[in-house]
Amino acid sequence: MNNRILIGLGVLIVFVSSFSWIQNWFGHQVDYNTEVKPILNKHCMSCHGGVKKAGDVSFLFEHEMLEPGKSGKIPVVRGHAEESEMIRRILSNDPDEKMPKNGTPLNDDEISILKKWINEGAKWETHWSYKRIEKPEVPASGNIWNLYGLFDSENNSWIKNEIDYFVLQKLKEKKLDVSPEADKATLIRRVSLDITGLPPTQKEVHDFLQDQSPDAYEKVVDRLLKSPAYGERWTSMWMDLARYADTKGYESDGGRMMWPYRDYVVRSFNDDKPFDRFTIEQLAGDLLEKDQEGFPKEQNLIATAFHRNTMTNNEGGTDDEEFRTAAQIDRVNTTWEVWQGTTFACIQCHSHPYDPIPHENYYKYMAFFNNSRDEDVWDEWPKLRFYKGEDSARVERVKSWIRKYDPEQIAEKTQFMRVMEPKINAHNFVKGDQSTALLISYYGVKDKGNARISNVDLTGVESLVINMSTKAENAVLSFHLDKLDGPVISTIKVPARDTVLIAPVSKVSGKHDVYLSLKSPKSPEEWLRITWISFQQALPGAEQPDYKKIVADYASVLTKSTESMPVIWEGKDDFARKTNVFVRGNWMVKGAEVKPDVPKLLAPMPKDYSRDRLGLARWIVSRDNALTGRVVVNRFWEQLFGRGIVETVEDFGSQGSEPSHPELLDWLAVQFMEQDHWSVKKLLKRIVMSATYRQSSRSDKERTEKDPYNVWISRGPRVRLSAEQVRDQALACSGLISRKMYGPSVMPPQPDKIWQSPYSGESWVVSEGPDRYRRGIYTYWKRTAPYPSMTTFDAPSREFCQSRRILTNTPLQALVTLNDPVYLEAAEKLASTMKKRGKTPEQQLSEGYRMLTFQPIAPKNLNVLVKIYKEALGVYQNKPSEVDSILTYAKEKSPELAALTVSANVLLNLDNVITKE
Repeated sequence: MNNRILIGLGVLIVFVSSFSWIQNWFGHQVDYNTEVKPILNKHCMSCHGGVKKAGDVSFLFEHEMLEPGKSGKIPVVRGHAEESEMIRRILSNDPDEKMPKNGTPLNDDEISILKKWINEGAKWETHWSYKRIEKPEVPASGNIWNLYGLFDSENNSWIKNEIDYFVLQKLKEKKLDVSPEADKATLIRRVSLDITGLPPTQKEVHDFLQDQSPDAYEKVVDRLLKSPAYGERWTSMWMDLARYADTKGYESDGGRMMWPYRDYVVRSFNDDKPFDRFTIEQLAGDLLEKDQEGFPKEQNLIATAFHRNTMTNNEGGTDDEEFRTAAQIDRVNTTWEVWQGTTFACIQCHSHPYDPIPHENYYKYMAFFNNSRDEDVWDEWPKLRFYKGEDSARVERVKSWIRKYDPEQIAEKTQFMRVMEPKINAHNFVKGDQSTALLISYYGVKDKGNARISNVDLTGVESLVINMSTKAENAVLSFHLDKLDGPVISTIKVPARDTVLIAPVSKVSGKHDVYLSLKSPKSPEEWLRITWISFQQALPGAEQPDYKKIVADYASVLTKSTESMPVIWEGKDDFARKTNVFVRGNWMVKGAEVKPDVPKLLAPMPKDYSRDRLGLARWIVSRDNALTGRVVVNRFWEQLFGRGIVETVEDFGSQGSEPSHPELLDWLAVQFMEQDHWSVKKLLKRIVMSATYRQSSRSDKERTEKDPYNVWISRGPRVRLSAEQVRDQALACSGLISRKMYGPSVMPPQPDKIWQSPYSGESWVVSEGPDRYRRGIYTYWKRTAPYPSMTTFDAPSREFCQSRRILTNTPLQALVTLNDPVYLEAAEKLASTMKKRGKTPEQQLSEGYRMLTFQPIAPKNLNVLVKIYKEALGVYQNKPSEVDSILTYAKEKSPELAALTVSANVLLNLDNVITKE
């Protein structure tokens, strides 16, 4: 043993001394990313970056810093700091020349770094996050400390998997030690809350405490990953990213059906759908493989609602194109934040101020999304329609008819019945006489009124399908070719009701303007409202005896109001749009036309990828993409530890935080993509099985001083529960929670007068039965008035994507858990259980504490609770009438139960109850 130590020390001395000799011989090379770039961002980029190029000088791109500025002098002359205009200006004493202008001067260290960097050749580097991920070696392999057994045996036994080697190495660098493993009760509560969002049951804790087998903890983890609650917990995180809500947003904020998308996400997580597939379906599900009828799989189409969670502005006087554009911008920004962790929104108006991404890249990227058919219309087309009962039978009859007489039409007609595309929305009509916009998005016309429908391809068109409504009697709508008095190609006798009509069209070839005119002499002041029109082939089999019945079925299913949800649908051919750069971000000032492409900063899109959303989605999750793997892994890490390896989970750029454990981040990302094949469950299991995750969260003086924010993970995570988890835990521990899954969003109790809906008159109608106690993920989400207890606990409004909830600690949070009707009912139910489990108040209170924390209560804390109980008991004994005010749901009421309810209410508000330790 002594010889082994001596050999090890000898090798160590030789290694260290040789390293020192190498350092002295070659000297320290200035690193651009860690030393130079932060100085440029801090002092220079505000004037010489993407926003401004003062004096025609920029340090955003490599070639720019080497080109002469307005003065004719070169900012950076490689190898010659003394000849570089940058250094001369920094050192100048002339106030008109000195840089940074009107800013804080650089200190000596910063100047020294810049000069040395230039003299060394001003080597330019790509920021670490934009470089292809290469899998680093685990520190355990080939590590000289391990090779000679110089790690102490305690640390060796502490390590559970590869994650721990990376963390341990960093702790040694920071002169910190690991923390011991948390006790079993704490550990099962932590991992249960992390994986399922719910606390363990009393039985689950008991079974784990009794299980002394080596794999006892792993069995718990495997069970939790199989739990249906797992999908609900991680969907809760994803809803913030998807800006999911049950309403449209903006001023009127009316309701919309979006819950099938939420259910899709729950099922995807529970099925452990590979994350790359999960990504592709949401970004391009409508472009994926089709069924035998040529229509996308229903779940894939539902998945595209990720980007229909954008808001729709139905306020009077708004411009539909402006807010369609706003939705496109939101889709671009959200895609980059969720999958690429980059502040791409910065380049909407100018090149990125801090990272080398040119302005036009924004619009090249927007071109992938710009052909989506949604147009900010009131009824939010396109929607996926769900037919039931007789309507479903009608759809099948129509499809059977088409299969029999012209199978080639099946894809076109199925598509139109399910999403009603392609069609021309009436707000695109060019208004003529006696015309206006009705209900913001519809075209309205009176007697002798007219409009133009521009550039319609009439080749192969045999019928028009039109959605319209009027109270006028005997009105006649005519369609003319090329001009208002041109040949009539179709005539419709308008019925006095809301309907979809199908009318024949004269055969014409080529693209033409089609003019419509209305004659309504009997009701000249009544409006005819047109919602949309579609020019189509006629249904086949016109010579068959039942043809009129089939046409009536087709019109009927298009007329009927069905359950429907907004989805993405690609506009092709005449419905495709051109994309232009917006000059300075102004959607009304168009610059050069651009084609779909990805920033050159990242790996190029392979040539065989289609230049549409499907190609983009495949590129996002390709192995060569530098960002996606890192960003996704970091996002899940942040959910477990309360802090990402990169703290700024939304910003991996040069202004974001540096990774605390860069090698670990890259190792996890490559493992996730290559070995786990994008399995989120495998990723989560690897993390929670690590000794790093299992550490006790208790701190001490040394850790508090050296690692106050647990950046180096010298202890386990201690994080307050999310808004949903705080509520779900109260329901679960009290025995109230409903495990019902899926379906429309519900309205659990909330304080009165939260909702104010002057436009629709909608009100919050408290759900009955099990729906009252469902998990927070199923709560109806109104953007202008989110569920109040959740917003108090930092849940966002979901008007925009939010990558992380910034946790606050306010008195309002205590007021919620002490006064909100949900927590009062949970406290009452909890008190009833406590009463059954103990004979004395002390026993009952101790049991209540154990039910919530799975820990014994400290005597001093118990004394405080007993005091609260006795004070409350005295009040209710003196004023029995007050018992009803606290016991709303109990069948048998007493001062003792009321006092115990007050105490249970306090328990639900304790810090270690609403915190994951």
